This record gives sequence, C-alpha cells and structure tokens, in this order.
Amino acid sequence: MKLATLKDGSRDGQLIVVSRDLKTACIANGIAPSLQRALDDWNFIAPQLDELYTRLNAGRAVNSFDFVAEKCMAPLPRAYQWADGSSYVNHVELVRKARNAEMPESFWHDPLMYQGGSDDFIGPCDDIVLASEEWGIDFESEIAVITGDIPMGEKVQYAGEHIRLLMLVNDVSLRNLIPSELAKGFGFFQSKPASSFSPVAVTPDELGEFWKDGKVHLPLRSTWNGNLVGQPNAGVDMVFSFPQLITHLCKTRNARAGTIIGSGTVSNKDASKGFSCIAEKRALEMIATGEPVTPFMRFGDTIKIEMLDKNGKSIFGAIEQSVVETDSVN
Repeated sequence: MKLATLKDGSRDGQLIVVSRDLKTACIANGIAPSLQRALDDWNFIAPQLDELYTRLNAGRAVNSFDFVAEKCMAPLPRAYQWADGSSYVNHVELVRKARNAEMPESFWHDPLMYQGGSDDFIGPCDDIVLASEEWGIDFESEIAVITGDIPMGEKVQYAGEHIRLLMLVNDVSLRNLIPSELAKGFGFFQSKPASSFSPVAVTPDELGEFWKDGKVHLPLRSTWNGNLVGQPNAGVDMVFSFPQLITHLCKTRNARAGTIIGSGTVSNKDASKGFSCIAEKRALEMIATGEPVTPFMRFGDTIKIEMLDKNGKSIFGAIEQSVVETDSVN
C-alpha cells in the first residue's frame, strides 16, 4: 500500500492513497482524514485503506485523479517524534578519520541517535530555504520508518512488527555549524534544519524480497545538480537494522504511533558506489590528499533522492528540491 498527504491549506494535509505505479490517487477522507489518524487506529483503518488501494490499482476507484508529487506535503507533515540513527558506521568512521579522530569501538554495537525537530517537516518538492551558504549546506540521503505504538523495553525480535510504513529522507545538515554545537555537549539543534521526506510512504510488503532482516536491499540514488553522485545499496553495510534502532529508542521510554526513525546517511564501504552526502565525499578527499575539494551546496543547487525497484520504477517517488536563499522567497 502507498500513502501520501496532499496539500490542502491545513497543518496535517489530506490523506490520499496512491497507485503502485504512482500515476493516480484517491482521497481517503471517508476512511481517515490524515495519516496520523490512520496510524492511531491502524489495525482498523489500514484494511480499509488497503481495499481502496486494491480498487485504485485495478482502475475501479471512484473519483481518482492524477498523482502529482509537487502537490504533496511530507507523508507526516508533523510528527510526535523524529529520531535519526547512524546505522551505516562506515560513514561515521570516514568522517572521523578525516579529522584524525579515533572512532570508539562502542559505535559498532551501540547505535548513535539524535532527536530532531518534528513539528515542521517540508514537502518532497519544497525548497530548502536558508540564510547563508557559509553554514555548509549538505544533503543526507536516508531511509526512515514510521511506527505504531511501541512499548518500553520491546525485544528486538518483535520490534519489526511495529513498522507501519517506510519512506525516504533528506536530512539536511549545516556542516559548518555542527562542530561548535557538538562541542557544547548537547548535540544538534541549529545545524539540523527541517527535514524533507519522499512524496509517498509505503508498507513493507511493497518492497517484496528487498525488505529483509529489517533492511531495504536496494540502491538509494542521489542526484546533485543533475549528476548522479551516489547509489549505495541500503542493505549493505547497515550495521544496525530498523528493529535494532527501535529497540535502542525504546530502551527507557514508550514510542507512540507516528514516531519516525531514520537510518542515518546510507553509505557503503565500496567507494565506487558514490556518496549520500557531501561530507563523506570531502572526508575521502581529506584522507587521500589532506584537503577537501568538493564544495558544499550553493543557492540554486538541486538535489534528487530516489529509490527504484528491479524494473527501474520509482517506489516512493522522488525528493526533488532546490536550495534557496531566504531573501529570495516571497
């Protein structure tokens, strides 16, 4: 099943069901007005949405219309919780190595995770609006899950049962603001502006054989200014699966329906697969020559993040954004 949220002038948008080929959609207001409402009563509402999805794919849905990603908000325009992990330890190791910092051995068995702002996500085709290029603007291509209610202390073998939907993420980072923030000892805040998500969120069964062991075993493509710069396989070198991230999150607290958990920047040890953020490319340059060459993003730059199935068809639709200076926006 594929779900999206249509812009309608409200904070939470209008829940729609989207066809498997991402060509048509149907409003789900007779079932649930918003995705959060569906998540709050998933066992009752999801079968109704799935029935509508079946009719839509068969061309039998009443009042269907063309699906347009540009008209979408984030699937969850605001969420009760957004927690981003760092499952691809290769990424962390490279970035630390570039600045001659030793990586603690614990990073291989104890996930890194931070809690980001979740009250104001931006849509998949909305501009990334910032005030300064000097902040070191970077994209981060990731995968995320949306969960149902999860009890505190949930066991890893059961944690995957709470995953309702998956989607793609651009977890924008302001690299030049990060060092001073981390030096304070309280983690990210100003260096992590609003994240954006793919136009469509999908149930795990939509991935078929490529959803296995709590990981998505497909390449995640990042295209910067029209150039494909990375397509690492999200199932390779993912040290912590989504069930493991869920277990980490819920060690000391409950998580409620609508919690979003990110994978962290997708990264493969095989450098030929490219990169999912500019910081990793710069780290490789630092390691090789002692100096980074690749600049961070400039105003006017574009980023596209997408995942294709085995037939080359988009699964989630694409995140397609431009970086825009604040003063240039009305």
